Amino acid sequence: MSKIKIVFYLVVVFIVYKGFVAIKNFEIGVDKRVAQIEELAEIEKEGEVIGLMMYLGDPPDLKEHLFTESRSKCLELKQIAEESSYAYYECALVNAVLKGGKIVSIIEEIEVID
Repeated sequence: MSKIKIVFYLVVVFIVYKGFVAIKNFEIGVDKRVAQIEELAEIEKEGEVIGLMMYLGDPPDLKEHLFTESRSKCLELKQIAEESSYAYYECALVNAVLKGGKIVSIIEEIEVID
C-alpha cells in the first residue's frame, strides 16, 4: 500500500509542477505576444529608453538615434562608432516615442551615460 501512496504523491507533485510551468509560460508568452501585436500594428507609445545619439555639425545637431537594450550595449556601440566615424556620439537615457521597438522621435534627454 505504501508504494501506491508514493506513486500517487509523485503524480500529484508532477501535475502541480506542470500546472505551475504552464501558468508561468502563459504569463511570459502574453508579454511577448503583446509586443509582437504592437509592432505589427505600428502602435506608437512613449517611454524612457537608452539610446545611442549621433550628433553632426557645429553646433552639434542630433542626426540619428538608435534604441539599445542596456547601458553596457550602448557604450559598446558608442566605442565602435567613434572608432569608425568623426561624428560625436553619446549614450543617454531619453524620453522617446517608440514604434515597433525603434525610436521614432526624442521628446527629451533625461541623463547622459558615461
